Amino acid sequence: MTTRKIPLTDEELIRRINTLRKQKNAVILAHYYQTPDIQDIADFIGDSLQLSQQAAATDADIIVFAGVHFMAETAKILSPSKKVLLPDLNAGCSLADSAPADKFEDFVKAHPGHKVLSYINCSAAVKTLSDVIVTSSNAMKIVESFPKDQPLIFAPDKNLGAYINGKTGRNMVLWDGACEVHETITTERIIQLKIENPDARLIAHPECKAPVLVLADFIGSTSALLDYTKKSEFKKFIVATETGIIYQMQKASPDKEFIVVPSDETCSCNDCPYMKLNTLEKLYLCLKNEKPEIILPGEVIEKARRPIVRMLELSK
Repeated sequence: MTTRKIPLTDEELIRRINTLRKQKNAVILAHYYQTPDIQDIADFIGDSLQLSQQAAATDADIIVFAGVHFMAETAKILSPSKKVLLPDLNAGCSLADSAPADKFEDFVKAHPGHKVLSYINCSAAVKTLSDVIVTSSNAMKIVESFPKDQPLIFAPDKNLGAYINGKTGRNMVLWDGACEVHETITTERIIQLKIENPDARLIAHPECKAPVLVLADFIGSTSALLDYTKKSEFKKFIVATETGIIYQMQKASPDKEFIVVPSDETCSCNDCPYMKLNTLEKLYLCLKNEKPEIILPGEVIEKARRPIVRMLELSK
């Protein structure tokens, strides 16, 4: 007769995670799109750029990255001597997956003389083919650091690239990739929400399609959207990005209202299915067993590190 295993409560999981991270000198990094319980237990919460900087600065022996695969890879690239863990190896990214390294390499070769700017939402292999990595919070600044006559490739997000082209007057060659979460946000739903909430400000991530961005009152990275809602005199916001950020917005501004743009006609939340694969239990188990671990070849780490370091230098 087998005994049925009783699942650990969230309280017990949190207690065990706290004990293990002290014993193992581990740090837990969590993206804004993680579930609230993981955000609450993290040592540091942020967007891609902030987490990249934190990964480079930490003195922990183990980095537990509650995010998606490309983020954990970035942490490993910046801290090759540290053990980097990802609670669920299946936590990928539709945007990163839209740029297979072999096809992207052919694309780069077809555009000789171009400098390659790759959004951080890409694989380590694509980073090795890049001159500079960018994030949504620093992409504009980095693009404008290049001479106007320097031909540029921007990958993999065509929406962010097109937005930057429009703002800077550039004509960057764009890879045809997109984030499935932001692609599902449509103008029809937003217009309806604006009609129903005339006193609300529409804030949007630049990974959204151009027609959505045209309607927005404010466009910015995840952290910029959060900062805007903190400082704004307005009390109601329609939020066109992944729903995870709402938790931090509500914590920072409990007197304000945040309306999520639904992902479909059923009004279901606009969640990233990959981000939400991470759970407290998986976080505990990966810290306990020290796996799944992110392993990258030394040559990949060396080549991918250069454009990331260049990004961090340009972001200071």
